[in-house]
Amino acid sequence: MELGQFFAFAGIAVATLFAGIGSAVGTSLAGQAAAGVVTEDPDKFGQTLVLQALPGTQGIYGLIIGVIMMSQLGVFGANIPDLSVQQGLMYLAAGCPIGIVGLISGIYQGKAAVASIGIIAKQPGQLGKAIIFPAIVETYAILSLIVSLLMTLGIGV
Repeated sequence: MELGQFFAFAGIAVATLFAGIGSAVGTSLAGQAAAGVVTEDPDKFGQTLVLQALPGTQGIYGLIIGVIMMSQLGVFGANIPDLSVQQGLMYLAAGCPIGIVGLISGIYQGKAAVASIGIIAKQPGQLGKAIIFPAIVETYAILSLIVSLLMTLGIGV
């Protein structure tokens, strides 16, 4: 494997692994809070499930960028081109926005979802308002997805 290819695959790893870790931690935090609420009132399962699922989107965004990168690199056809070190570093740089922001925002969105699950525990009729708090954190994951996408699409192989 050439050094350029190594850096490109590192970019795929950064995008998918870090964003996935952020989602795993965030959904875990929210899931723990949701389980506590559902233990007391099983009818709140649907409402808490929505809030638990929100931090999972960062992992999906990282996966999208990783798949696009792999597609550009010909991984699915086993026809990986030789890349210059500069091209490989460009893929690595393109994976960083969604990887890093996905890691951080996934965790913090999970924490916001935990607080919102507390709202549902006490006032189940406030789901619409409760969703807004973790959804605001989502904005930054979407912005980093857009940046990583534009960077990835701008790399010529």
